[in-house]
Amino acid sequence: QAVAPIFAAGFMVVMLSSVGVPGLNGFVGEYLVLIGSFATARWWTVVAAAGVILAAVYLLWAYQRVFHGEPDDDNRTFRELTVREGLVLVPFLAAIIFVGVYPKPLLDRIEPSVTELIEHVESRTDYVAPVSPAGERAGEEEGGG
Repeated sequence: QAVAPIFAAGFMVVMLSSVGVPGLNGFVGEYLVLIGSFATARWWTVVAAAGVILAAVYLLWAYQRVFHGEPDDDNRTFRELTVREGLVLVPFLAAIIFVGVYPKPLLDRIEPSVTELIEHVESRTDYVAPVSPAGERAGEEEGGG
């Protein structure tokens, strides 16, 4: 039985975000990195995906031990979050869910910088951004942008 169930629930949302569960902000980043790297470095993408799986296993194991194990004398008196602490936590949890469900505003905000970075790298190296299945190069807008 949990000593601090509200704290445990908040921690679980943050941990699941780190794992990359769809619908939470961590999924967006992991998905974009894996999809982006697949075109140029498939084996490294496989290694990265294996790392994501190992991290998920480890985090779930750690969560189970910390929050669902038998409390020892040191943490038996661990107190629940105060109202003030809960009010600080709620916006973070809301942002984790919002970005996971609707990442477009954030992605639209960073897109010009990413396009500029790709152009900068291409202008100074032999690297050419891969073409997507839709026929667009990375960083280009639909419609020939």
